[in-house]
Amino acid sequence: MKTTNRPLVLISVMLAMFVGAVEATIVATAMPSIAADLGGFAKYSWVFSAYLLMNTVTVLIYGKLSDIFGRKPIFTFGILLFLFGSLMCGLADSMDQLILYRLIQGMGAGAVLPIATTIVGDIYSAEERAKIQGYLSSVWGISAVSGPAIGGILVATVGWEYVFWVNIPLGILALAGVLIFLQEPKRTGKPSIDYAGAILLTIGLVSLLYVLVEGGVGFEWFSATAALLISLSATAFILFVLVERKVKEPIMPFEIWKNKTILYANLVSLTTGIILISVSSYLPTYVTGVMEQPAAIAGFTLTAMSIGWPIASTLSGRLLIRIGYFRTSLAGGLFLVAGALLFVLMRPEAGPWWAALSSFVIGIGMGLTSTAFIVSIQSAVTYEKRGVATASNMFMRNLGSTIGVALLGTVLNTSLLKYFESSNKNYGLDSINSLLTVDSRADMPLEELRFLQGGLSLALQNVYAFMAVFAVVSLLLIFGLPRDKGVKKNVE
Repeated sequence: MKTTNRPLVLISVMLAMFVGAVEATIVATAMPSIAADLGGFAKYSWVFSAYLLMNTVTVLIYGKLSDIFGRKPIFTFGILLFLFGSLMCGLADSMDQLILYRLIQGMGAGAVLPIATTIVGDIYSAEERAKIQGYLSSVWGISAVSGPAIGGILVATVGWEYVFWVNIPLGILALAGVLIFLQEPKRTGKPSIDYAGAILLTIGLVSLLYVLVEGGVGFEWFSATAALLISLSATAFILFVLVERKVKEPIMPFEIWKNKTILYANLVSLTTGIILISVSSYLPTYVTGVMEQPAAIAGFTLTAMSIGWPIASTLSGRLLIRIGYFRTSLAGGLFLVAGALLFVLMRPEAGPWWAALSSFVIGIGMGLTSTAFIVSIQSAVTYEKRGVATASNMFMRNLGSTIGVALLGTVLNTSLLKYFESSNKNYGLDSINSLLTVDSRADMPLEELRFLQGGLSLALQNVYAFMAVFAVVSLLLIFGLPRDKGVKKNVE
């Protein structure tokens, strides 16, 4: 009987996670060239939102399907869909086509990342998982550091299309490794698929996330469109809950949420998703526009978080064995609060090193908590529920990031508009664009420059104040986790 080759499966899983994780940073580098070639700058943000939207919508469905049919077939479907989307993205002739193919790409990525993590939970014991999760988290740090460099080289040498096409050979290698070296238990019995639940969940999430992404941008928050989408989302979610309570194999088995480990770990992941997006979305703007640093320095301050994350994840694996899930998570929560306070106290004169330190501390908090949560969740359920339990945690973090984009964007824009109104000067939100490049700042009168920088600094301080609130909420929620004394070596 064939057995799983764990080292080769782990390498394949890490390669698959790298392909999914690097997609965000590598595409961000190429977007100016893509927009210049395809046009449609007004739809610029949807290239990112489309990927995030479908990733968030599908992750729970794939998690459950992997519990029903096994990891290999769902992982295979997801990565092939992701690679097809990557191929078509490089062939796009317009921004509309690119957004469509990014939707397909995100739909595939919804299977790749959670199932890759679940496979590790299947083939390693609880004690081993604590160590291995550090390796998996390091993938995020490597992708964040290498993504912009790879993207920049590809755009400068062979063209932006290869930013998408570079995924294809790497994805095929990852898929081959999983198919050849992973052996799964045989499944008996006829599977029962919750089609109604999957459809209702998709309708509810797409409606909700579309409102969060486009609200205040594509349409007003208080408009008929927003009201219709919110009503549709609420109705779909209510029907989803009713359906899930009756079907044999629900997409989201609500009993897993009765487990305190899963409940509180997922709630904290929701708030840390907001923290994560507030740093990654707005720190470069502060460093570039307020501190007047070049884009490379702004990128460095953000990279600091991606360096702290894998370092802390590796440390978290060791702490889990020695002091347990709760204390490791608590340490992570304290670092999140400390990092958020550093952001609140940040001033333009502090320079980029302060920004990098703040980012690094947040990365430490994210690494400690995310590793502890995945390992504890996978240890809290059986094999048959491990896929959906792992996916639920990733879903909550993605949902937090999507909510954060909308909430913090509203805070930023509202703060700027109030600042402009209080000064009785005729400025709009687009005025801030002139702060973001060296040339435009050089052409600006000093008084106007200082005025706009003051407004942007104030608005971003409000964003970071909100982020600090969510960091404190994360810390308080961690106290809901069960107390434990460390990972038992004999737990499988």
